[in-house]
Amino acid sequence: MDLKSGYPYWAVKNGLMHAFPQMDADLACDVVVVGGGITGALIAHELTVHGHAVAVVEQRDIGWGSTAASTALLQYEIDTHMVDLAKRYGEDQAALAYLACAEAIPMLQGLARKVGDVDFARMQSLYYASRRRDAGAMRDEFEMRARHGFDMAWLERADVKERFGIAAPAAILSALAARIDPYRMAYRLLAGVARRGGGVYDRTCIDTFETTSRRVHLRTTSGFAIRAGHVVFAAGYANQRWLRKRVAKNRSSYAFITDPIEPEALGPLADTMMWESARPYLYLRSTGDGRLLVGGEDDAVDVPARRDRRVEKKARTLVKKVGTLFPELPLQPAFSWAGTFAETEDGLPFFGPHAQHGPRVHFAMAYGGNGITYSMIGAGLLRALIERRKHPLSTLFSFQRMD
Repeated sequence: MDLKSGYPYWAVKNGLMHAFPQMDADLACDVVVVGGGITGALIAHELTVHGHAVAVVEQRDIGWGSTAASTALLQYEIDTHMVDLAKRYGEDQAALAYLACAEAIPMLQGLARKVGDVDFARMQSLYYASRRRDAGAMRDEFEMRARHGFDMAWLERADVKERFGIAAPAAILSALAARIDPYRMAYRLLAGVARRGGGVYDRTCIDTFETTSRRVHLRTTSGFAIRAGHVVFAAGYANQRWLRKRVAKNRSSYAFITDPIEPEALGPLADTMMWESARPYLYLRSTGDGRLLVGGEDDAVDVPARRDRRVEKKARTLVKKVGTLFPELPLQPAFSWAGTFAETEDGLPFFGPHAQHGPRVHFAMAYGGNGITYSMIGAGLLRALIERRKHPLSTLFSFQRMD
């Protein structure tokens, strides 16, 4: 599956950090994780540090799928407002999802500190109203989040202009957000999995699998067999090939990154990520070396050749949009790219088994704008399921909510 177009910055910046071996023999383990991106890396790390024998298999080089194209905004704010989730599932469940995302950010911070050198930094997040008519819904959202203790401030038009220099009718300023280099994080986590005795194999593709009451038997396209107690499909958008019924819609998102910008010119963007209320939304955040990363212009195109042709035009549109907000910023794209992403109907992920395959076959579908924070939550949730323990999100983040 072709997941990206153009020149994703993380792969250009970091290159091929380490060549993991291709699987060349049969193996047995407790859990096989299919997918070597940031989601698979977080899950494999969680399982190995708690004593599970794990093998990770990736059909490309590690991190070379959608992880390389991720813009890696770490937020507790879900693409679907808490107010709208509350209408579907009740306010308690909506708050549970948001609070779990909030807890995931310091968890990622601690993990980033342990592995080191992954450009992690805490930021704040400005969610601004694109149009005057959006301000009322945003105010309702602010009030519901406030009831559940989120650290935020409500900004009126004058406040937004004074503090951030943009013209917006209103905004929610959240104290909790962060950035990371997801490609580098995936490599460092999987290097740790290998050091703890886990197997990490790239250029290894799963062809078929079957289950029994006690085991999952998988076979690679090269004919090697894997016996495992459980399998976790963490192959991003390619996961849907294993399900008869589609659970998400694939889309394309576009991004560019500038050369380093002087701190004085970056101003509040040095430590504040921004995104808007319009859908699809424009978003921007800085990197540790002072570059500005801008994304958006999502569309329903899921044909790689068509997506390839749109990258430069979409980058020019993004430049124009940011230039309207910040006319003085130097916005020449150094690299631009596009990547596939998927959206679920309610903006929530899926973690755990599907009725089609039984309890030993788990899926990690961290879809939407919160992919990395969802994956941090999902790592603990899947470990709980594998260890036959309860998890507070095991129903809300399961396929059962579609029934």
